[in-house]
Amino acid sequence: MTQSWQFWALLSAAFAALTAIFAKVGVANVNSDFATLIRTGVILVVVVGIVAATGQWQRPTEISGRTWLFLGLSGLATGASWLAYFRALKLGDAARVAPIDKLSIVLVALFGVLFLGEKLNLMNWLGVGLIAAGALLLAVF
Repeated sequence: MTQSWQFWALLSAAFAALTAIFAKVGVANVNSDFATLIRTGVILVVVVGIVAATGQWQRPTEISGRTWLFLGLSGLATGASWLAYFRALKLGDAARVAPIDKLSIVLVALFGVLFLGEKLNLMNWLGVGLIAAGALLLAVF
């Protein structure tokens, strides 16, 4: 089971849900940007521990420039996403913020098709449309 992408995707979704709930409570009495800094520090410590404990460390010189570029861009996008997410949680209800944040699913599908050449069939597009409609229904009404 731990070798399937579906298992890890469901685990990711569960942790993302907990992230929204914990963050909403945690951001109540602190600036949202500072809250993001605290969260980032915790993540850094945990991931360094995991990489060290499992022997997955790699020498930075063994990593290609292209990989550095795209992981760096991903890190910048993650940071921007987290800053915006915590600001939204500070200002709004978690039950309304999270669905809008999950419109990222729709954007990933679109960007995957446009920039990565991925293919979606009619049923996939229907699912993307339903996710978009559901997120908007949860957040707006």
